[in-house]
Amino acid sequence: MSTEIILIRHGETDWNRELRFQGHVDVPLNDLGHEQARRLGLRLAGEPVQHLISSDLMRAQQTAAPAARQLELEILTSAALREQHFGIVEGMRADEIQSLHPRAWEDWLQFREDHAMPEGESARQFHARIIEALSRIAGAHAGQKVLVVTHGGVLDMVWRTARGLGLNGPRQSEIPNAGFNRIRMADAAAPEQIEIVDWADTRHLADLPPQPTYDQSRHLKKS
Repeated sequence: MSTEIILIRHGETDWNRELRFQGHVDVPLNDLGHEQARRLGLRLAGEPVQHLISSDLMRAQQTAAPAARQLELEILTSAALREQHFGIVEGMRADEIQSLHPRAWEDWLQFREDHAMPEGESARQFHARIIEALSRIAGAHAGQKVLVVTHGGVLDMVWRTARGLGLNGPRQSEIPNAGFNRIRMADAAAPEQIEIVDWADTRHLADLPPQPTYDQSRHLKKS
């Protein structure tokens, strides 16, 4: 039996607004992020979700909290659902990385699957971690609907996998904060077979201020 997973990127943080590399740093939601989370909870009120699993980082758990109240579910947390680890550049903006770690920045601009920021995690390692986590979720909850609150990089890994894309190259999909995404996994033993049902739906956020856009490809144009 297939598992339906509603995937949510956490709400906005101040570091999102400043386009900083967050990674594993435990950054809280800002006021807009809390409002996004509140509206997301209302949006999810009619969904027959049986389980709610969140990254253990604060911004994800804070995003999950209103939905947990609406759905009357406990929030289970998993470190495996964290964002990609960016090592020593976490907390920095692109211009700061360019200035302080120019070689690491130039290597990162190549967007190769085996490149990692110093003391960080490569796209290949990150992808393996996320696909394994989703496989465990699908295996434990076959035939059920699960809400997963996580991070933008995680959704990028899911998108690439579902579309049969490689891990090289910049991000190609829209991944808004607190957007609504729905996937199906038919077989936990074949976790890379992912069907996208809905993606980047933000109707519940329509009248809120525009979101900061994380566009990796813009860095290539400036280089």
